[in-house]
Amino acid sequence: MELANYIRDVVDFPQPGVTYKDITPLLGNPAAFKAAVGQLSSTLVQLGVQKVVGIESRGFILGASLAERLEAGFVPVRKKGKLPFQTLQQEYTLEYGTDCLEIHQDAILPGEKVVVHDDVLATGGTAAAACNLVQRLGGEIVQVSFLVELSFLKGREKIAQYPIFSLTTF
Repeated sequence: MELANYIRDVVDFPQPGVTYKDITPLLGNPAAFKAAVGQLSSTLVQLGVQKVVGIESRGFILGASLAERLEAGFVPVRKKGKLPFQTLQQEYTLEYGTDCLEIHQDAILPGEKVVVHDDVLATGGTAAAACNLVQRLGGEIVQVSFLVELSFLKGREKIAQYPIFSLTTF
C-alpha cells in the first residue's frame, strides 16, 4: 500500500505559500491507518521500546497506537501549560518566534528505551526539543519516527544524532 496516496496537499494553509501535508485521509482509512502503524512498529519491535513519546497533537494519534502495539507506555509531550503535574520545559525556535514544550517530570525513568514520534518532520525544531526533554529525564532515544518527512526543509539535520525513520518522504 502506497501510504503517500493517503496524504493530501492543502495549498496556502496555514498561510499563503505553505503547502500543508494533511494526514487525515490516512487516519480515516482503516487499511491505511493499520498499514502505517504496522510499518512504523516493525522498525521498533526489536529495539525493546519501553516508552513512546508523542508530540502534540497529531503525534498522539499514531504514537498511542505504536505504544499499544509495542506494549510500551505512552508519554505525551505538550505545549506549555497543558500538563497537570510537575513538568520540565524546553523552548525551541520557530520560523516566526519561539514556543515551549513540556513533559511530566516522572514520565520517563533513567535508562528507559524511548521512541519519539510525530506526524511530520519539517524544520526539526519540535522534534529536537522533545528529544532534549527525553534526554534530560535520562531516557535513551532508540529512534525518532515520523509518518511524513519534508526533506527539503532539512529537519533531519537538527536530530542527526539519533536514528531516524520516516514512513514517507516528500
